[in-house]
Amino acid sequence: MGNGSPWADALAELTEAIGAYQADRTGLLSDLTSFLKQHGATPPATNAAQHKARQVFAPLADRVRGLVKQVDLLYKLSARVGQLAQELVGVEKEAAEFYDRRAVNKLIKQLEEERKQAVEQLKQAAYFYRQIYWLQDRFPEAEMVAVPGLCKVVGRGEIEAADWSLTPGRYVGVAPAEVDEDFDFEQTLKDIHLELADLNREAVDLAARIQENFEELGV
Repeated sequence: MGNGSPWADALAELTEAIGAYQADRTGLLSDLTSFLKQHGATPPATNAAQHKARQVFAPLADRVRGLVKQVDLLYKLSARVGQLAQELVGVEKEAAEFYDRRAVNKLIKQLEEERKQAVEQLKQAAYFYRQIYWLQDRFPEAEMVAVPGLCKVVGRGEIEAADWSLTPGRYVGVAPAEVDEDFDFEQTLKDIHLELADLNREAVDLAARIQENFEELGV
């Protein structure tokens, strides 16, 4: 870093991020494997054991979400290195013969597809954890209980008092306002930014191809 070359600095940052990602990924896979060996073959049968298993998995779910951010960062840095390399070739004309712009753009697009697949799989793990937490939080004893805005057991007398209305809202009431702690505003903005960056790169590539076609036609 700091050698005066933006491309070299970006490459060094990417290399550092790859090292951190590989270390975190290896550790997470090892811990997930251990969790699976303990709970995969024989899932917890009792409610207490299920709560305990969920509590054990909680820090793993946080690390899964963290790995999503790392995957996005690696893609962003990789795309940045490719962009800076293209700008460098524009200045150093003699380097053009060693740089295939179309091939690089194709690799970046392939990397984006692989990023989406990896992120989707990681988000699935976090999603199922959230659903388990949701159920255990509202039904901690694994028994039917009245939950405002969600469910309630009522008798014939209460239904008769409500003029035999079967509208659920007449009985369950309104749930208190909740803050979605799982909604990652920063991650959502990153996803939008990455998608916009992809579209911008495709636009630049398309403009370059059009220019090449014009030049071939002598326009």
